[in-house]
Amino acid sequence: MPHFEVHATDAELAKGFYAGLLGKAFSPRQRAEEVEYHLIGGSGTAGKNGLTSGGTHRTGNAPQRGLPARSGTMTFEVADCDGQYDWALAQGGAGTLPPRDYPGTGRCVCVEDDEGNIEGIITPVQGDN
Repeated sequence: MPHFEVHATDAELAKGFYAGLLGKAFSPRQRAEEVEYHLIGGSGTAGKNGLTSGGTHRTGNAPQRGLPARSGTMTFEVADCDGQYDWALAQGGAGTLPPRDYPGTGRCVCVEDDEGNIEGIITPVQGDN
């Protein structure tokens, strides 16, 4: 997966949620101002493992919240899965998979943002990252 995007009706709310959840900054993509496109991580160059990411204005209605996953789930590595899960809930996110250990893999959760996007976060087992 070389790139992923998060679509949002309220770009400022989404940027705040994902900046806090992932510990990344956003920067406007040059020549993409009309669609409010922002790169996650700032530079526009590929990050760890060649992944780039961005956020853009949603062109239709957000999915109804609280339903099962409606698309692929992207999973991001974080230092403290439980802490980030609690942070997401405190910011108005919803838990779709509470913290759970997966032997040999790590501790994982899934959270839903205010727009109905679901993301996974994982703290890998020591030595596996």
